[in-house]
Amino acid sequence: MKMELRKTFQFEAAHLLPRLPKSHKCRRLHGHSFKVDIVVAGECDARLGWLMDYADITAAFKPIWEKLDHRYLNEIPGLKNPTSEEIAVWIWRKLKPGLPLLTEIVVAETCTARAVYRGE
Repeated sequence: MKMELRKTFQFEAAHLLPRLPKSHKCRRLHGHSFKVDIVVAGECDARLGWLMDYADITAAFKPIWEKLDHRYLNEIPGLKNPTSEEIAVWIWRKLKPGLPLLTEIVVAETCTARAVYRGE
């Protein structure tokens, strides 16, 4: 049976978007309570009845979360212009090698605005 799992994480961080005009509000330093959905998909293990342990998703994301939580995102290598789109791609590239069932990363910077990345 084919199944998809979604695990949601949250991190707090500050950023600014340096490529925008100085008059744009997102060009100024500000913060968000970001939410990240890690999505994996594949065939369930018939014996266990699950795709994978949610704890394995948590363990894979934890070192990435530690680099993001309560940080200034612009100072993280690879995130000089930390839009939600670029954060999603950055997370994907860090996570995919250790989480081969990864199919999607969703980064929400507000309750109503999110970016979805489904891989390269």
